[in-house]
Amino acid sequence: MHLLILPLFSLLILSHSVSQARPLSTQSRWVVDEDGQRVKLACVNWVSHLDLVVTEGLSKQPIDVISSKILEMGFNCVRLTWPIYLVTNDSLASLTVRQSFLNAGLTDDISGFQANNPSFLDLSLITAFQAVVTSLSDNNVMVILDNHITKPGWCCSKTDGNGFFGDTYFDPNLWIQGLTKMATLFKDNPNVIGMSLRNELRGPKENANDWYKYMQKGAETVHGANPNVLVILSGLNFDKDLSFLRNKPVNLSFTAKLVFEVHWYAFTDGSAWKDGDPNQVCARVVNNYMRTVGFLLDQGYPLFVSEWGIDLRGTNVNDNRYLNCFLTWVAEHDLDWALWTLVGSYYYREGVVGMIEYYGVLDSDWVSVRNSSFLERISAIQSPRQGPRKSGIKSTQKMIFHPSTGLCIVRKSLIEVQLGKCSESNLWSYTPHKALTVIGPYFCIKAQGSNQQIRLSIFCIGTGTRWDTVSDSNLHLSKRLGGNTTLCLDVDSSNNVITTSCKCLSRDKSCDPGSQWFKILDVSSSAVKLYSDSVGSSARVAEM
Repeated sequence: MHLLILPLFSLLILSHSVSQARPLSTQSRWVVDEDGQRVKLACVNWVSHLDLVVTEGLSKQPIDVISSKILEMGFNCVRLTWPIYLVTNDSLASLTVRQSFLNAGLTDDISGFQANNPSFLDLSLITAFQAVVTSLSDNNVMVILDNHITKPGWCCSKTDGNGFFGDTYFDPNLWIQGLTKMATLFKDNPNVIGMSLRNELRGPKENANDWYKYMQKGAETVHGANPNVLVILSGLNFDKDLSFLRNKPVNLSFTAKLVFEVHWYAFTDGSAWKDGDPNQVCARVVNNYMRTVGFLLDQGYPLFVSEWGIDLRGTNVNDNRYLNCFLTWVAEHDLDWALWTLVGSYYYREGVVGMIEYYGVLDSDWVSVRNSSFLERISAIQSPRQGPRKSGIKSTQKMIFHPSTGLCIVRKSLIEVQLGKCSESNLWSYTPHKALTVIGPYFCIKAQGSNQQIRLSIFCIGTGTRWDTVSDSNLHLSKRLGGNTTLCLDVDSSNNVITTSCKCLSRDKSCDPGSQWFKILDVSSSAVKLYSDSVGSSARVAEM
């Protein structure tokens, strides 16, 4: 007779694939369905706001191939961008896809449409946009309609005339008209679950007073036209600053529909990640984000990271170091997000025909994955770990996340552990004595010595079992083994979890601490119960 211990957390992945009861709403800082169950938004941005006003990629692959590929890659949602002129400029909206490409002299793309999406060619631009939403809906992909810009084109700069209310191409009245038309157009589609009112407010005219005046009006307009959708509000300074809301919340007539969004890229912080000590930079940047936007979580609002991403060729040091910190932050708070971008290449961007997008998860053929290891790495943040719970109850269940690989510490046998998929993780406890113990059988992680694999032990008080967080980032888990010997958890080339001398603690800018960064994450018991009820007990011991 053998005991088979099924990982508790493996059941959480059900929440990402089960169809939700819509429309969605908010419950405190969570997005939930009609049954009050957490819905984790794991989205990807799909661009439709550039000069041709046609959703990118349709000359390369059939629309349903792309839509189904999105779901296959683990995303459950698309943030679909659009320009105001698409619904307010009748001559543009009625232009056909074929005419749009002919006007730009892009005959090769017309041939591509003829081969892959011939039915699109003679659709008007607005009808073609609707057809994309229909395809996503038919493939069970949720849609957030993002008003990215007014005049079609690449975004964003402080001087492009699209940045803030009153700019050359940002007439507030026209904007309200456009939001009304778009909200009304999709009010009967339950897969359109949200509308983002405006992307990256910016420029010399931006100010909080006008933000309240117009964003509150826009929110009321969208809710009035389509009360089913989540209303998503962006902040100032390229969607990096919502600090003005700390002491003056929005004043709206409706509740349980409001979400705030934020953007965070490596270049948001210049070259700080490449030029600075990653421990220091991570601590400083995260503290700043929590000060300027993260406080909204404590105020009971969902926070949607609607743009983030990296150069997926993997050669950008600034991006690579940022990603370790970003994934830790998103995992710690179990945030909703939208990756930039799905796009493998553009029809036409900033004067360049066929420009390749190296931030795109798809390659330029629009079917191959550009970087499969990246998709594996972000799979840990595509499924929820937390959700609504009773006030005052704090979770004691944990996972131990390794952001550099996107994996978690998993029990392999009676005393062995290694990195594995977070969906297969055991649940852990971090005790008052700072021991990391497996919930269920009382085994704890114990250091064996330098460059040796850690083991599980039943002796959980004493040498080798106390794990302290150290460094500015608090992402090193260290253990003192007597004398002056201090070791940190690390990972070898075979994904074995070992202990080595703690590195990058002396603020060395050239040192990359990524392999030694671990984060102890909360897993709420309500989330475990929520998505395990449909399949039985959240933990099961079976006789084999």
